Amino acid sequence: MGHGWEGVVLKLFRGKDFTFTVTGAEQVTERYRRVHFTDSGMLAAIGTHPTMWVRLWFDNAGKPHQRAYTLVDPDVEAGTFSLEFALHDGCASDWSRKAEPGQTIEATVQGTGFDVPDPLPERMLVIGDPASLPAINSLLEVEPKLPATIWFETSHDSDHELPLRLDPDRHDLRTVPREDDQLVADVKANLPGLVEDPSGTFIWIACDTSTTRTLTSYVLKELKIPKDRVKALGYWKTA
Repeated sequence: MGHGWEGVVLKLFRGKDFTFTVTGAEQVTERYRRVHFTDSGMLAAIGTHPTMWVRLWFDNAGKPHQRAYTLVDPDVEAGTFSLEFALHDGCASDWSRKAEPGQTIEATVQGTGFDVPDPLPERMLVIGDPASLPAINSLLEVEPKLPATIWFETSHDSDHELPLRLDPDRHDLRTVPREDDQLVADVKANLPGLVEDPSGTFIWIACDTSTTRTLTSYVLKELKIPKDRVKALGYWKTA
């Protein structure tokens, strides 16, 4: 399958192409699926970092469609990893539901990156939702002993069953239903009390594009947190 103009652009930016092979899959919840892969040498060639993501290419009614997914439990030596899919209507979710061992899918690696905050904050502040769950888990593993407060937006009852890798002694989870901008309101009401020194704070935001933009503007302009202490990326767009 050709990758269209998006593939051409990624090539110009030195994107590297790989083919992954499915080794298995499991249904985590009714709306969340994990698929396991071998990497065709990708991890050994590129290495790994927290929140690392790859672009998968799907066939969408005969046209190429790419979506980004965060690696789960990458094993460089074994050349294996998993990807997790928040299920909804669309070609990517449909593909994950039907994925079987031996099936292959094309992927491109370009644009991913993460720098561990230096100096480390006293508490990591994380804002996300099911789409960014794999990235949240990998982020919490950067410094396992570092306390963290996590705002996690939910849309369905089963979202409360998702496998957040929390340490109850260090991680404070705050679930917020996705309705009437409650996440933005809750963050604005409670985040300022956790920011003693803006220059020593680290905030990671990955929700839908609109929410991410709103909260990023808030922490930069209202809380005066330096730009290099904020990592934000819109993971999906609302209809």
